[in-house]
Amino acid sequence: MGKLGYYLSLPLIYGISILPFRVLYMLSDLMEFLLFRVAGYRLKVVRDNLRNSFPEKSTVELKRLELDFRRWFCDLMLETIKTLTISPSSLEDRIVVEGADVLKSYYDKGISVILVMGHWGNWELGGARFSQLPYHKLNVIYHPLENEQFDKLFIRMRTRLGNGLYPMKETVKCMLRDRGETTATAFIADQTPSRDNAYWTTFLNQATPVFWGTEKIAQKLDRPIIYLGIDRPQRGHYIMRFEVLETEPKNTPEGYISELHTRRLEQDIRKRPAIWLWTHRRWKHRPPEGSTPDPG
Repeated sequence: MGKLGYYLSLPLIYGISILPFRVLYMLSDLMEFLLFRVAGYRLKVVRDNLRNSFPEKSTVELKRLELDFRRWFCDLMLETIKTLTISPSSLEDRIVVEGADVLKSYYDKGISVILVMGHWGNWELGGARFSQLPYHKLNVIYHPLENEQFDKLFIRMRTRLGNGLYPMKETVKCMLRDRGETTATAFIADQTPSRDNAYWTTFLNQATPVFWGTEKIAQKLDRPIIYLGIDRPQRGHYIMRFEVLETEPKNTPEGYISELHTRRLEQDIRKRPAIWLWTHRRWKHRPPEGSTPDPG
């Protein structure tokens, strides 16, 4: 989409962002029908991912799970647009925070932390809610979009309430630059790295590559690692949960941290599988010859 298409779509995007949540979810139901039932968006990817991840589930269970996912996915996209205009009070009404004492204990000591999370729940709303906590400044690692206009829009969406952004390729440089501040750097650790530059493990019953970045940076800077899960017990309402995964990463053995956060995310996905990003081609690579995935 070029500049003209962007500027033509901008009023629609902002128009959606100011809709009441009740109307937003009516629009989401229509979107699910058009995107999946009519257009069939990535349905093969979704079905393959679900079948391979849950071989123990029946066909009926998988169909139910797929439908729940499709509805959540459309909610996710519209809730993400909502972050362009959502108010702090609305965020507090819709997102309960548990385990904030974990952050407070480090903040009171002036200790910066690393947050590790996955594409589970709503990470965009979660980031906006984090900005309202009276503790660390949140810096989110992001991959700049190719479309310059939409990149600027996403930057505004993610920073308007006070959060910062670190370009993926400059993460360590930015963290060192800001070492005089008490920060929380968020790593979304379930993306797909290159086949040959990854830690290989078994995740959801499949051989899976994991980015080394979270582990290597945590060890290099020796910052405590906190897992953040963003659960969705009901439509439009979330629970952010913080828990310590590792207090002293510096001396951990190779693969330990990568295994730790992967297992913790897997636990959340198994608890509520419909709210993970099944459209993502997470298993497009096969392990290099001679690598042995950890059975988890």
